[in-house]
Amino acid sequence: MKSSKKEFIAEAEELLEESQSLILEIQETFSTGVNPDSINALFRSMHTLKGVSGLFGLQGITNLSHSLETLMDDVRLGRIELNDDVVNFLLKNLDILKGLVEGVAEEREEDISRHLEDIENFRALQKGQAEGGPSEGLIDESILKVLSEYEEHRLKANIKDGKGIYLAKAVFTLDVFDKSLEELTKAIKAKGELISTLPTSANVPDGSIGFNLMFGSAKALDEIRKDVNYVIDTLIPSKMLQKAAPVLQKQQETALKSTTTTVRVDIEKLDRILNTIGELTLAKGAVKRIGMELIEDFGHTSLVYDVHKISQTLERRLAELQDQVLEIRMVPIGQIFARLAQVVRRYSREIGKHIELVMYGEDTELDKYLAEEIVDPLMHLIRNSIDHGIEFPEERKNKGKKESGTIILKAYQKGNHVVIEVKDDGAGIDIDKVRKKAIEKRLVDDDVELGEKEIIEFIFTPGFSTKDVVSEVSGRGVGMDVVKEKLSALGGFAEVETRKDAGTTFMLTLPITLAIIKALIVRVGKEKFAVPLTSMSETLVVEHKDIQTIEWKEVYYLRGEMLPMIRVSKFTDLEPNKNERSFAVVVGFTERRVGLLVDELFGQHEIVIKSLGDYLKKLRGFAGAAEIGKHEVILVLDIESLIEESVIKTKGGIYV
Repeated sequence: MKSSKKEFIAEAEELLEESQSLILEIQETFSTGVNPDSINALFRSMHTLKGVSGLFGLQGITNLSHSLETLMDDVRLGRIELNDDVVNFLLKNLDILKGLVEGVAEEREEDISRHLEDIENFRALQKGQAEGGPSEGLIDESILKVLSEYEEHRLKANIKDGKGIYLAKAVFTLDVFDKSLEELTKAIKAKGELISTLPTSANVPDGSIGFNLMFGSAKALDEIRKDVNYVIDTLIPSKMLQKAAPVLQKQQETALKSTTTTVRVDIEKLDRILNTIGELTLAKGAVKRIGMELIEDFGHTSLVYDVHKISQTLERRLAELQDQVLEIRMVPIGQIFARLAQVVRRYSREIGKHIELVMYGEDTELDKYLAEEIVDPLMHLIRNSIDHGIEFPEERKNKGKKESGTIILKAYQKGNHVVIEVKDDGAGIDIDKVRKKAIEKRLVDDDVELGEKEIIEFIFTPGFSTKDVVSEVSGRGVGMDVVKEKLSALGGFAEVETRKDAGTTFMLTLPITLAIIKALIVRVGKEKFAVPLTSMSETLVVEHKDIQTIEWKEVYYLRGEMLPMIRVSKFTDLEPNKNERSFAVVVGFTERRVGLLVDELFGQHEIVIKSLGDYLKKLRGFAGAAEIGKHEVILVLDIESLIEESVIKTKGGIYV
């Protein structure tokens, strides 16, 4: 793909993501009063997308964004009343735009004439009389004549809401007028809505410039004058002084900035920088090794000391560079949560359920690559909660619950991992139904006894669904297996907690980044492997005589708890050392902990994981390869796959 086309796709996706956030923000503020700045920002996003797509000759996107821009212009000018129908229509067309942008990457063109006709019909249906009472006779005619259509609409809207209309008069010297005007504008916006900024020459001395700033506010004139220290005339007194209007102030404070100090960087460029850092990491290791060898051969001479100092400086600066690049790759998980909010609203409407979405930890940061890769698993879990988890209003009422269900999205950092929880207060997972379905699909024999957690694991089996009727939301048996596979590929795992009629919680645990990680180098037989430190908790020396076998599995009692053991030599088909003891690397978390038996530990190394390529990508148990020491290539163990491989399926059932 051409770099110019990639730049367009990146900018278009950013604009569409911003537009979606604005639409959701507008929808959430219906009850408290929509901020006109949000409507204007959405209008500008559509206008910008129209311009950018036009530069690249993408006529379909240009025409559709132009039609949506016109629709938003009608809304911002009060020709169309902003309501749920308008918001839902905008969200639907935003999805169409996303599809067109995706089509650019695939060199695919679509006929959008039907969509353009839909927008025109919708505009014609929604158009009504402009809101706001008449302003003639209330405000000086000379002022009204210089107002734009939008400014007059905002004036009428403020009058209709009962706010006072004021005129601030300011005179500045030419050398400082820009900064002074900006400060005055901020002060006015903190008190209400700035309707218009009008230059004036009346009573303005030479070398100066004057402005009349019209604004609406629910605050008393005395309170406004505390922060706006200029001559202020009251054009129309406020009818709602008893209401402090804190919501409007908050909206003005959080208005979107028109300028930014950020730049957009292609993730592939950051990947290339990380690859270079990986090569430098190897060089750093070589310098360190050479320094150690020089000490052994020549002792602590001044030359050897210089090499040692250079090695330490290189190590420190390289660590700083690595941290800075990784920090650039980090994005707040809230960007992903905002996309999922639309999924909840859409699908809950489609199937007739009332669902509230609550989000926590939106500022939790995750590697950009991981954040994008986790979207599909989270979407499947959300849809599963909507369709399988949350009951219909009548059913919830009969159970003594409130009619509207709740889905909670929560993210937080846990060591070198990020945990994302998807929790609902629905019916919970029907354990008996899952077991019956597993028997029906011949995944387990009828006479095999399984624990609750083992039964729940069946929901991650490809093609498994307890839904009797296929719907738009779920029921095809596709989705939960995608969650499991994707998490495993990312070095993460999923846990499930459920209670009948109380709800279900899915906990996804992911490493913060996949770029450069610390790993423990181990040896099995004659081969070395890397175990990511993010997956391990401790190492042990284990006497073979202390390992017991219970129900076909080897276990070791660690501080009173039974720890399953995996012989890496058996998994890799390597000949282990004939010793009476081995090292055990304890990996995993909570109830998913296992001990990996290896022959030797070599210490920690920073590694850059490289893909095994398409030919070996289905090779289970290995996350990739890494280079250490004197350009020695070793395999990196995939801990999640090893834990899964410890679950063996047999004709007689499942045992660990």
